[in-house]
Amino acid sequence: MKVSQRVKEVPYSAIRKLTPYADAAKKSGKKIYHLNIGEPDTRTPKEFFEAVQDFNQDRVGYAPSKGLLELREATSKYYKDRAIAYDAEDEIIITAGASEALVFALIAVTDLGDNVLTCNPFYSNYYTIFRQIGIKPQTFDTKVEDGYKLPDYETILNSVNEDTKAVLLSNPSNPTGAVYTEEEIRRVARVAIEKDLFIIADEVYREFVYDNKEFMSFAEIEGIEDRLILLDSISKRFGACGARIGSIASKNKDLMTEIVKLATGRLAAPTLEQIGATKLYDVQDSYFKEINEEYQRRRDCVYEELQKIDGVKTYAPKGAFYVMPELPVEDAEDFAKWMLTDFDLDGETVMVAPGFGFYHDSNVGKSQIRLAFVLNCEDLKKAINLLKIGLDEYKKINS
Repeated sequence: MKVSQRVKEVPYSAIRKLTPYADAAKKSGKKIYHLNIGEPDTRTPKEFFEAVQDFNQDRVGYAPSKGLLELREATSKYYKDRAIAYDAEDEIIITAGASEALVFALIAVTDLGDNVLTCNPFYSNYYTIFRQIGIKPQTFDTKVEDGYKLPDYETILNSVNEDTKAVLLSNPSNPTGAVYTEEEIRRVARVAIEKDLFIIADEVYREFVYDNKEFMSFAEIEGIEDRLILLDSISKRFGACGARIGSIASKNKDLMTEIVKLATGRLAAPTLEQIGATKLYDVQDSYFKEINEEYQRRRDCVYEELQKIDGVKTYAPKGAFYVMPELPVEDAEDFAKWMLTDFDLDGETVMVAPGFGFYHDSNVGKSQIRLAFVLNCEDLKKAINLLKIGLDEYKKINS
């Protein structure tokens, strides 16, 4: 018996690809600083746990396929407080994380063999989802030298072909930490209108924006309401990755009617987690301010430490909690593996995500890594110092 060609074409996540080597390193007694995965170490607000503990029914039943009404209403209010209007009844569906929201969106707007336009580099798990449902990415390049800003209008326009059905962007960006300006967003919207494309906006990091920069949602742009699909999640915003609660929102009622079919097919998102998530939206805005300030400190720390390493090309990311520098090595994946198998300093080493897995049809990422600055500043400094010393050793061995 043979497994499908489709599943063979699904790559291992670039974020977890080196996990077997990390597991072996831990078994050998090494301490690993994990900069490979974007799981916040900040505490989930107590409101989540209190709501779950207060659940006193004698069974855990299915929630509605569209999600608990109270959670949809809380999500709607969250948007309304940010000058974005989505109706809780017909324009918001609760999903099992933003990943399921993306699966639903792509199934709803593409057929087998179609493609979706996105930028290089992009969140590596997008590619996993593309191959799961039988579509392909179509990409345009962004560059480390300018902080991965979007290219000009003509470059984006010329990247669209007859099989392109949507443009998908993460903003603030995973993996680069870029935050797109209003002009950049309008550039994408212009292409989408001219080429009749859906816009799938992954905005799960919207609360993580630095340097007093203003975040602008695609939902604030007039004239794209019927083609905009907004993906969101409580994972990063509230430090609740394991709850697996996301959402999909759109004012295109016909589209949402079709997505409801997909939601009913998987019955429901988890009930208890939805109850907890609903109460998270009662958290005061001061929570976001404190978290944002903490991550800006971490961003500053990582940026300052990376600048001290000879030959590294870097920049100050404006949002999310990622930076994607270019290293002075030919194969960053080999280096990242070597850091786990052959290197340690006083029993400590660091795990990073190789950049190649965040690119499609390009070798640019072979010298890049993605770092998630989800540790406290003291640990981040130790981790980047390990990276610096490891680079020096690795280059001597491979010179």
